[in-house]
Amino acid sequence: MTVVRSLFSVAVLVGGLAACGDEAEPAAPAWEEPASYTYTLTSSEGERALIGTFRITVRGGEVTKAIGLDDSARRVVRQLPDQVPTLGALLEELEQARGDGADTAEARYAADGHPTRIEIDGEKNAIDDEVRYDISDYEPAVG
Repeated sequence: MTVVRSLFSVAVLVGGLAACGDEAEPAAPAWEEPASYTYTLTSSEGERALIGTFRITVRGGEVTKAIGLDDSARRVVRQLPDQVPTLGALLEELEQARGDGADTAEARYAADGHPTRIEIDGEKNAIDDEVRYDISDYEPAVG
């Protein structure tokens, strides 16, 4: 009976804390960006150059290949190839937004800790300043 009461007390305490104030975003799992990997990035929202879906190859911590998978992305790759980011650069953008007090600066993470979605909105009532990155098909390089 004591165990049941203790578990109930813990559940009430945790529930009560969750109800207080804003809910905190869960901490990112520990993940260290590997030097080499590939991933697919779908960048959307807002008025900015980096819009579209890309297949990105990173080697030695640098983007070495980017393939635009739609018209917008092909235009970025052709005209602004230095705008195509590594996952580390996306996470730095997220941290910068948090440091700048963005209204929204959230991320979702895979079980291994790499980001799967990043959403940023600098000012709630500003138009076209939103950023959304969906990350899929992440594959660390073997070897």
